[in-house]
Amino acid sequence: MNNKRIKAVAVRALKTVAQTAAAMIGTSVLMSEVNWTAVVSSSLLAGLLSVLTSVAGLPEVE
Repeated sequence: MNNKRIKAVAVRALKTVAQTAAAMIGTSVLMSEVNWTAVVSSSLLAGLLSVLTSVAGLPEVE
């Protein structure tokens, strides 16, 4: 993989991790009710799945 593709994969995965974390945190009414273990594990899994999905191809990288 070239640097442009690696950067695109990393950016996409990072955005996915952030979106998943925001969604998981947003489901709690109070910050003290956030299940941080679930947030971290779900976010990392989403990031991994994003990277694996990117192996199939990235439309923004030729």
